[in-house]
Amino acid sequence: MKIKFILLIVVLFAIISCTTVAITGRQQFTIIPESEMNAMSFAQYNQFLDSSEVVNGTKEANMVKTVGVKIQKAVEEYFAAQGMSSALNGYQWEFNLVNDETINAWCMPGGKVVFYTGIMPLCRDEAGVAVVMGHEVAHAIAKHGNERMSQQMVVQLGGMALSKALEEKSETTQQIYMTAFGLGSQVGVMLPFSRLHESEADEMGLIFMAMAGYDPNTAVTFWQRMADLGGQKPPEFLSTHPSDETRIKDLKKLLPKALQYYKP
Repeated sequence: MKIKFILLIVVLFAIISCTTVAITGRQQFTIIPESEMNAMSFAQYNQFLDSSEVVNGTKEANMVKTVGVKIQKAVEEYFAAQGMSSALNGYQWEFNLVNDETINAWCMPGGKVVFYTGIMPLCRDEAGVAVVMGHEVAHAIAKHGNERMSQQMVVQLGGMALSKALEEKSETTQQIYMTAFGLGSQVGVMLPFSRLHESEADEMGLIFMAMAGYDPNTAVTFWQRMADLGGQKPPEFLSTHPSDETRIKDLKKLLPKALQYYKP
């Protein structure tokens, strides 16, 4: 009975918690209030800045802030045109550069953006920064963090149901089943959605950078530079990012759409 109740709750959540992603129109599942996501984001962001060396006043730091403001305005313009400005309620935009040679950048829910100094040589100029900025901001705008956390909560509920169903079996049998369920939930649900998020952020990011006045063709050359870094990578099936080849091919297909928004 408890198992049926848990599964019923999961199904009900799925029915009542669907929202639509801007630009792509994909239906997504989110169960965490955005106000709660933002509150957690702001707290973690402040902790990160307190423990990091924030770079101010340099050419690169100013570039991050300049591009960030342009991308922000593009996002707000797009949402206003769609009558969706309320979706940005609670956003407190910030754009910072931290001294860290890791090749990375991210945008937390609520518009908190951080670039690492390690990614700046790959970006090269404002257009390159716009590629990364548009992509990372798109993750936040599309509520990918909320969606991931919501998925994990459902997976945990599913795990609870399976554990209850196996309580009569031996400890060894339970462990085998739970391990299989864990792997299945990761490969079958979590990672594919992560790859989907990356592709979706690429598409949305192209639109935002084009609206901000940056040539979306730059995205192709940026990811070609990223591909040239080489190194060992996991197979695409077990990767949270599309392969460089897949990403570049998909970006080229999206360019005609993005160029319609391009305002030099």
